Amino acid sequence: MEKDGIWSFTDLETEVVKKGICGKCGGCVSFCSANRIGALVIDEKGFPAYGEKDKCLECGLCYMVCPQTRPMRDEVDEEFRWRPPIGNFVDVFSARSASTDVRDRATDGGVVTSLLIHMLEKGFIDGAAVSMATDPLRRKAVVATSREEILEAAGSHFEESPHLEEVGKGYTTYVPVVKSIQESAPKRIRKLAIVGTPCQINAIRKMQALQIAPSDMVTYTIGLFCMQCFEVGNLMEKAFMKAHKIRVEDIAKVNIKDDFMLTMKSGITVHIPLKEIEEIARPACLACKLFANDYADISVGGLGSPDGYTTVMIRTIKGKEMFADALYHGRLQHIPRKSMDERQREKQRIVSLVEDFAELKRERGEAELEKIRLGPAGGPSRGEGKTGNGSDG
Repeated sequence: MEKDGIWSFTDLETEVVKKGICGKCGGCVSFCSANRIGALVIDEKGFPAYGEKDKCLECGLCYMVCPQTRPMRDEVDEEFRWRPPIGNFVDVFSARSASTDVRDRATDGGVVTSLLIHMLEKGFIDGAAVSMATDPLRRKAVVATSREEILEAAGSHFEESPHLEEVGKGYTTYVPVVKSIQESAPKRIRKLAIVGTPCQINAIRKMQALQIAPSDMVTYTIGLFCMQCFEVGNLMEKAFMKAHKIRVEDIAKVNIKDDFMLTMKSGITVHIPLKEIEEIARPACLACKLFANDYADISVGGLGSPDGYTTVMIRTIKGKEMFADALYHGRLQHIPRKSMDERQREKQRIVSLVEDFAELKRERGEAELEKIRLGPAGGPSRGEGKTGNGSDG
């Protein structure tokens, strides 16, 4: 049945947060209509919560932009010509940075780092929302505005990092007065690139479909393939580390390709099956069905490419132009193919692998959502069935 009236944060809290499927992207708080007056906040565990409930305008924007809810999904699918199973794409490459300095710092081929540096130095963007390492397994969200800051952020991260909360909090948040938006947004940031997980990019696209400021400043999106993110606390507390005789202080890099890869400072790489690391994944990730970052301008990941290269899936005309310009100016290199047939076979091999992983995550997500729906006693969970056009959870 359809819900009477408009959604509010109470619906989001019931259908997403309390069900354990909130991905902590921060979009609902960052772009809340009443954010400037403290209606919603991020709590000490990283979840959205009421700050001062009586200040909530009950406009429903928080509910609509959430990547776990149904509203606006059809509009985004139409805008990006989505088609199963991994969305629309125009080409696929195995590529790497042309810079050895970047490749030494980055995971895989350093494509994201070089692409961001190129866009910044060519004036396509004024900054990039990225994650900066605080230690081998912890990162914080920052907006990098220089080559040095982008280089410092190089490398894969599989811990939660709420880029959207950083953008909204640090640059502007939506208020229904144009003058207030203009006064809040700093003049030096007009064009922003976002590097994010599927849930983060999905939230951005919903905001853009709703024309919520400042989502209009997000001019480029680079989406990471994402099987799951990890909570550092879980990694430390579980038997996982002891079983593999791993110490956190010995880890140099974390990566995922066909399996979970921990590169140690000694140079040894430990390979662990993905199924085994589900015990350290965030609960919301197990319920997520998004893998290939279907709505980004460019999707990237190590899956399908040889060591030292990044799989690059071009999804939009904007993404194609961005990638081609970086190739033309010598920032990036891709693996040359001897013939058109070889190129097509390699492309299909990579696409098939991405589709396989996307299917695995979709099936896992649906199974986890069914568990949540049934609840611990095998009956419907709280909030289930409240809205006919609401949460997928």
